[in-house]
Amino acid sequence: MEGELEDLATGRHTYAEYRIFGKHRIVLCDFCMVDFSSYKPAYFGLPETGKVIGSSSIEYVRDQPKPWVVTIDKYCLSCEQRLNFLTFRASILSENA
Repeated sequence: MEGELEDLATGRHTYAEYRIFGKHRIVLCDFCMVDFSSYKPAYFGLPETGKVIGSSSIEYVRDQPKPWVVTIDKYCLSCEQRLNFLTFRASILSENA
């Protein structure tokens, strides 16, 4: 999204690598990191507890310093998630199936 590219260029967000559910690694901006905890466990194929994903499921690994490489990625028109994130989710879903 163009607004996200502007945020990247101006340094509006910070980025870091996280380990999710003990072994899956992903780089998230500070906004996405906060938003990540809003997902319900069922979104990743985990038992539905009525709770959102807690901080015990997300482990900070390291800051992701500049320079960042901007790449073109496909995305879902329905959920507006990038293919990279959907692939990340699919690997967790298959593990929890």
